[in-house]
Amino acid sequence: MNTELLSVVDENDCIIDTCARHIIHATGLRHRAVHILVFNEQGQLFLQKRSMKKDLNGGLWDTSAAGHVDAGEDYDISAVREIEEELGISAAHTLEPLFKLPATAAIGMEFIQVYRCIHNGPFNLAPDEIDEGDWFSVAEIAERIEADDQRLTETFKTIWRQFEALAI
Repeated sequence: MNTELLSVVDENDCIIDTCARHIIHATGLRHRAVHILVFNEQGQLFLQKRSMKKDLNGGLWDTSAAGHVDAGEDYDISAVREIEEELGISAAHTLEPLFKLPATAAIGMEFIQVYRCIHNGPFNLAPDEIDEGDWFSVAEIAERIEADDQRLTETFKTIWRQFEALAI
């Protein structure tokens, strides 16, 4: 059983408690997460195919790197940690915060801070987190989102729609 501790937050993203991850997910409590969009210099986006070992969305394509904000962390520290753990790269000085999504049931009751960085790879993919990864053109991603591709996580689709709407 996963005993990862996360901050529980209210509707304004203010910390109100600390609780185990599995309880937060089982009871639908609001919490925090980060997602990072890694583009290469050709403008392609790196997507990861989540490991089949994952308890949520196993085998689906998702943002380049993502994870929960652990209790005691802030969004920025968590983003640096997640990209290092999942992709094996250091991006502390190149992560650019883009926008934050409000916590809704559609995205697992997570306030999600989204970041962007430029990196051409190579990556050292964490085998417990990621089964594979690949580069995709913005046009291909847009087509897959428009077609509601079920091989993509709902969270990634939500993030991409917001990314496109903001034209950033």
